[in-house]
Amino acid sequence: MKVLIVLVASMALCASNAIPSVPGDNSHYVEGESRYIWMPDGEGVPHLVDLEEPVDEAILSSRNGANNQYWLYTRQNPNNAQILVHGNANSIWNSNYVSSRPLKVVVHGWNGDGNSAMNPLITSAFLAVQDANVIVVDWRALANSNYLTAVNGVPEVGQFLGNFLVWLINTAGGNWNNVHFVGFSLGAHVVGNAGRQASGRPARVTGLDPAGPSWNGNPNALNRNAGQYVEAIHTDGGLLGIFTPLADADFYPNGGRNPQPGCWISTCSHSRAPELFASSVRTNHFQGRLCANINQAENVQCSGGVLNMGNGVVSKRGSGLFGLSTGSSWPF
Repeated sequence: MKVLIVLVASMALCASNAIPSVPGDNSHYVEGESRYIWMPDGEGVPHLVDLEEPVDEAILSSRNGANNQYWLYTRQNPNNAQILVHGNANSIWNSNYVSSRPLKVVVHGWNGDGNSAMNPLITSAFLAVQDANVIVVDWRALANSNYLTAVNGVPEVGQFLGNFLVWLINTAGGNWNNVHFVGFSLGAHVVGNAGRQASGRPARVTGLDPAGPSWNGNPNALNRNAGQYVEAIHTDGGLLGIFTPLADADFYPNGGRNPQPGCWISTCSHSRAPELFASSVRTNHFQGRLCANINQAENVQCSGGVLNMGNGVVSKRGSGLFGLSTGSSWPF
């Protein structure tokens, strides 16, 4: 009997450390046990990640939050960024930043940059429906390192972002009640840290499928202290995203797990969160229904009160778990 137990344990260990061969297929993955997982880059292309790869301390120390870039888009420059530089007031005065406008801050995830597909998708959605300042944060210097190095750098990236926004509003004006942070995957945890660095003043913080590996129980993860109202949209829970609730309002479209409708590889479900959000900003048609518990959310059996998922309404407020169904293609 003991031999059988040892054999089964050895087989499980080998399975958890096996290198998956089909790009984008995470059907092998067991949360907290598997060593390898496929993750999409900023264009949705899957890359194999070793969750036990050592942190590169040299990169961590040299490519920290001080390397963040802040790209401003407005209706006057919807396609060509104006670079705002922390500490350089002229970079604001010479830009199209207007303090009376709502301020949207968008943050990409691992292996992405300011040009990653989610940024123009979300930026154009915001500018289509309101005259806003949209700042895209480019933290590629660290985001494009190995996954665990990027994970370890997230708190500092967020702290630098928070400090930059405090400086921006103190220098050029603005109203924290008009500030909305949006972050995808690792970027969701970046905005969580940024919001806490800014003493929870942002009116609204939205986490788009907050990254899961290395984040369950992590004190630096997105939480309710990041803003006046914090929400999360879960699309790949238990794989690339966190499934457990972590915000004031947690939305679980189509059960919050892989596969999302229309997705044929696992990594697609994770990348679906920014697409759903961009669509919601333009149309505001996703009606979440309050769930009695997480099982109802997972099984799309929620029938309580309505709170719309996503949208760009900075005064939005709500709490609880919400389930809903979406379509399989844009606008879902």
